[in-house]
Amino acid sequence: MSRNLRTTLGRVRGSGSAKEGVAHWWAQRMTALALAPLMLWFVAWIVALAGADRPAMVAWLGTPWNATLMILLIAATFHHAQLGLQVVIEDYVHNELAKTAGIALVRGAALLLGLGSAVAVLRIAVGG
Repeated sequence: MSRNLRTTLGRVRGSGSAKEGVAHWWAQRMTALALAPLMLWFVAWIVALAGADRPAMVAWLGTPWNATLMILLIAATFHHAQLGLQVVIEDYVHNELAKTAGIALVRGAALLLGLGSAVAVLRIAVGG
């Protein structure tokens, strides 16, 4: 069949799935949902500990509950930031090589910074 005689739907069929970004979209929404209570918890404790000395802060972070919530906050924050930056890169960087490199750099930076932050929390929580 001649390409000119095909319908608009026929021409775009096979050009890619409109469902490709659903997982990304859901991940962004779920991290945002997780960040809301985690940030409220974090801000409440920062306000409560305002003016506290280092040993008080270490004791606070040394409890398993607070260390766990802090690591969850770190993971959700870096993952959410990585997802958001990926969308910006995909939307505004048009060179495919630069786009791929930018996304890889953002993912790598989020992973390294997130892991480094989690290790710092664990060092404080375990070793004081």
